Amino acid sequence: MITGAHVIIFSTDADADRAFLKNVLRLNHVDAGDGWLIFSLPPAEVAVHPFEKNSVHELYLTCDSIAAFTSQMDEHGVVHGPVADQGWGLLTEVSLPGGGKLGVYEPRHRQP
Repeated sequence: MITGAHVIIFSTDADADRAFLKNVLRLNHVDAGDGWLIFSLPPAEVAVHPFEKNSVHELYLTCDSIAAFTSQMDEHGVVHGPVADQGWGLLTEVSLPGGGKLGVYEPRHRQP
């Protein structure tokens, strides 16, 4: 029935953020036409959290080692926040070139 997910990151500098996904995170991609890059993602999971309103969604990427990830970001000169122990995982966020933030965490919870 469901074959995948399509995630959209809205950005005031989409070209710079696409370059980040391509060159820094090294995500595989295809050109859908006119330089419009569509990136592949690793396997994904979805969770439903209680909240006071609907239609609010968040995107986090996961990694095997937050220490290795932040070290790689440092090598690329990518600004990232401090690592916070959330109990369910170790969380940081990277600053995208377009000005947005992207959460990345090393999960401690079981993954499907």
